[in-house]
Amino acid sequence: MYVCMCYGVTDKQIARAVKESGVGNVRQLRQQLQLGSQCGKCIQMAQQIIDDTIVDESLFKDVG
Repeated sequence: MYVCMCYGVTDKQIARAVKESGVGNVRQLRQQLQLGSQCGKCIQMAQQIIDDTIVDESLFKDVG
């Protein structure tokens, strides 16, 4: 799903940045991907995806 329509950034790209680069907030994400500098409507959704990905990863680490 597209999160940032202005730059064509998807939820999968955001989750990959969290998993592979350790991104933990939108500021760090913007260093990896271009988003949030046009209309800004994607910022809240991007942060939610970051948070959800971090929680999902920590759950798998606890189980493993």
